[in-house]
Amino acid sequence: MAHTFQQEYMEMPPITRAYTTACVLTTIAVQLDIISPLQIYFNPQAIFYKYQVWRLVTNFMYFGPIGFNFLFNIIFAYRYCRMLEEGSFRNKTADFFFMILFGCTLLSLMTILSFFVNVVFLGSAFTIMLVYLWSRRNPYVRMNFFGLMTFHAPYLPWVLLGFSVLLGNSVMVDLMGIAAGHVYYFLEDVFPQQPGGFRILKTPRFLTYLFEGPPEDPNYNPLPEDRPGGFNWGEPQNRQAPPPQDGQN
Repeated sequence: MAHTFQQEYMEMPPITRAYTTACVLTTIAVQLDIISPLQIYFNPQAIFYKYQVWRLVTNFMYFGPIGFNFLFNIIFAYRYCRMLEEGSFRNKTADFFFMILFGCTLLSLMTILSFFVNVVFLGSAFTIMLVYLWSRRNPYVRMNFFGLMTFHAPYLPWVLLGFSVLLGNSVMVDLMGIAAGHVYYFLEDVFPQQPGGFRILKTPRFLTYLFEGPPEDPNYNPLPEDRPGGFNWGEPQNRQAPPPQDGQN
């Protein structure tokens, strides 16, 4: 069983594995009183005046104490993060990381600029953002929500928002995630397809180099010893006919 868990864990795509691992470890550290939520929540004053820049990242890694809310969020974060990374972002790790960076930056700016919003942990909003983007890119997938209702994928973020209302949670977190997801979806998938549109969001080259390495030079001509193969096994070789011997025509 341990081998199976390790195998499944290593088969997770890299960004999904790193994020979910960070969320679980952060929650365990808080649960064991190794760190306090007061040390990791989103606090612009502490970030800009006390240079506690880690809060820009750690506030996305904590979903609250271990319980239903934590399990609900970590499962959804893992599921839709993985489906995006293995789906529309397959073999585009740099683009996927840039999408996450853009979304987290947008959510942080919403929190700073919206004085009526008091959200100190943005992990749930980030999860809704992932759900929204996946749902818009998979509009014909039919969903079943706990066996209670069936609907197409684009309605999923709104169903989750209604579920939050039933649980007594603030809808602002869900609305922020939906807004961030829609901004990315519009700039990346909608606007470039419009007449006169163009792609606004471009992954920086250093991220592409970091995750995918330098691009191959199309004019590169490897040395013979560096080329694959070297002998055409199974194919006839061109040989010169031996010279005729004396007395033979």
